[in-house]
Amino acid sequence: MRRITIILLILMLGLSACSRNKPQQSTEIRLKAADELFSKGKYAKAAILYGEITFERKSAATAYANLRQADCYFAINKFTDARGKYEQFISSFPDHRDVSTAYYKVGECLFEESLSPQYDQDETIGSIEAFNIFIEKFPNDSRYSSALNYIRKAQYKLLEKKYLNGYIHYKMKDYSAALMYFDEIIALGNSDELDRKSLYYSAKLHMHQKNKDKSRLSYEALATRYPGSKEAKRLSRHFK
Repeated sequence: MRRITIILLILMLGLSACSRNKPQQSTEIRLKAADELFSKGKYAKAAILYGEITFERKSAATAYANLRQADCYFAINKFTDARGKYEQFISSFPDHRDVSTAYYKVGECLFEESLSPQYDQDETIGSIEAFNIFIEKFPNDSRYSSALNYIRKAQYKLLEKKYLNGYIHYKMKDYSAALMYFDEIIALGNSDELDRKSLYYSAKLHMHQKNKDKSRLSYEALATRYPGSKEAKRLSRHFK
């Protein structure tokens, strides 16, 4: 009986040792498999394997798998999921050498999540804030110019939203509110489609309000900045 007990103890110790060695080996195998799937563009399957590895908090591969899983979601346009994983990486590994990439990708995800100008622009605003944080934290990063470009595109989308708000109020005959939006765009002094159209509607709105002097000022600004535009031609007969 004693001999059987000793044999059982030896077997249990052996199994325990095997179980301690298995996770590390399993992690290496799964990581290799995940990387192979990633390289072949099978991002959804790779994301599952990377996700399993991230649960092993004591594994040296956790940070790598976390970032790779986020990249997988980004590659298949699951931007909300990707952003969550990039933010998790920033929170869990704030001093990691690749943390700048996570900050940059958060901004990218928010920009991709943002809706068309006629809808709510919370993600667009969030994208601007995220890229500003990236620029502030990593001013020497090679993606600095790219981040600035994203900020410009996001800001332009907010201007489109403002223009649409003005146009909606114009169609509703709420002229004072419409002018407020158009005048904010004009005040920026940009030379683009939104500025041109805002000057056009500013002139028209002042005409509706019987304010000939302000209407002429808007028309003259339009004719000076965009002399061959269809908007300037339409208004020219009113100011000859």
